[in-house]
Amino acid sequence: MNRPLIVAASLSLLSLSLSQAAPARGGSMVVSYKDDVTTLDPAIGYDLQNWPIEKMLFDGLLDYEVGTTKLAPRLATAMPKVSADGRTYTFTLRPGVKFQNGREVVASDVVYTLTRVLDPRTKSPGQSFYTGISGAQVFIGGKAKTVSGLKAVGNYGVTVTLDAPNAAFLNIMAMNFAFIVPKEEVAKAGADFGHKPVGTGPFRLTSWPSGQQLVFERNPNYFFQNLPYLDKVTVKVGLDPSVAFLSLTRGEVDLLGDGIPPAQFLQVVHDPKYAANILKQTNVNTSYISLNSGLGPLKDVRVRRAINMAINKTKVLRIINGRGLEARGYLPPLMPGYDANEVGYKYDPVAAKALLAEAGFPNGFDTVLYTTSTDPNPRIAQSLQQDLSAVGIRASIKSQAQSTVVEAASTPKTAAMVWSGGMAWTQDYPDPSDFYWPILSCKSAVQGGWNWPFFCDKALDARAEKADQMVAPGQGPARLKEYASIFAALNKQALWVPIYHDVRYMMKSDRLAGGLPELEDPIHNIVYERLSVK
Repeated sequence: MNRPLIVAASLSLLSLSLSQAAPARGGSMVVSYKDDVTTLDPAIGYDLQNWPIEKMLFDGLLDYEVGTTKLAPRLATAMPKVSADGRTYTFTLRPGVKFQNGREVVASDVVYTLTRVLDPRTKSPGQSFYTGISGAQVFIGGKAKTVSGLKAVGNYGVTVTLDAPNAAFLNIMAMNFAFIVPKEEVAKAGADFGHKPVGTGPFRLTSWPSGQQLVFERNPNYFFQNLPYLDKVTVKVGLDPSVAFLSLTRGEVDLLGDGIPPAQFLQVVHDPKYAANILKQTNVNTSYISLNSGLGPLKDVRVRRAINMAINKTKVLRIINGRGLEARGYLPPLMPGYDANEVGYKYDPVAAKALLAEAGFPNGFDTVLYTTSTDPNPRIAQSLQQDLSAVGIRASIKSQAQSTVVEAASTPKTAAMVWSGGMAWTQDYPDPSDFYWPILSCKSAVQGGWNWPFFCDKALDARAEKADQMVAPGQGPARLKEYASIFAALNKQALWVPIYHDVRYMMKSDRLAGGLPELEDPIHNIVYERLSVK
């Protein structure tokens, strides 16, 4: 997967393919969302809505070939050289690449970007991905002003040294968190950099009236030849999904960012006239209820197991018109390390009641279930509420904007139960470590993190660290087997109620050109730079 690519060859091949069958350049498109974008700061933003949009504005040293999980150089001239011990990576920057403010990107920008993600003051949810860099922990603890494992060598050389080998490190370097930002622009904008972003990407943000729309225009100096195709992308926010659907049928919207609304789903997917407008893909993700292991009755694993047994997943799948595969464990089927023999918790309200009584709650208890307000999530929450009520658990529902739910869920001792809904955990990169470190490890059980159960098992962390050091040839199968065992242990702790793995349907207008590689990319989801209009 990590095959080295020589930049001259890759660029000439890209140019050749574009010259042979490149879509027409020019024009604009409109994509709709119900909720406003929270931030476009790549160190902060971390959801399926803003990640593809961040990709319009920024680039990393590495990226993936479109529509695949094959790593390729982006701001780097080639894949990095790796030391014999697997700990030091040497990157060479592509010369002449400029930020949208006109300044050339240099090696110190890479060092600054990664240091900023590690800096506790940034409050980056991606911090835990990069703590394996040598000196990171000392820096985070305030005992050093720099990260010793990050070095700029001249204008274009960067070395990154790790404390220990990490089989997923190149995937981590291709994440949005590692998208390169200019220090002077961050300093100028301060906390508002997420609304005044400056990067190297194919588009520039030109307008963002809050709660209305974001307008992006082509970056005329983009370093990737012939990209992007579009002159402008408008992201309309505040549109109810049903209203957005009607707007698409009238030619006012080109892409439904929130997908086909449930109220219209069956009608649309069975109507032959829309066949060419719909794209379908099984996502590498898991939708779940997170159970805060540090709050009240949920501290008891028997209570968490009882909640797992109380939920009727089949009923939830009916609400979403079957657009999912029932989950038995945490990993989705297309993720390496998935255990097809995992049985999980069967729907059994009687056994759930017995466990609650055993835990000291024969009459149940009161709790709160958070959900986003975008349909069908409130209806799913009501179904979950009914199931919980049947075993004596009285859950009141808090239906809020996604950013509000995330804030509550990522604050210790605040949100007892959270329905992930539209925030289903979707792979950042195709490796099981991505389903562990950012959402279930001790490192992510912090304020602002995505370990919403706030569960920490240092022994499991140690096992995952050891697995990630299995980088020698032939160790891959043993590493995946160890991760399967780690997730089986987590499932026994009942930190989540895994509900389903999403089958995503995208709907586009007749005029928007783009297929599965561009609109259902396994990493970036929507690849705006390669979309065009007819």
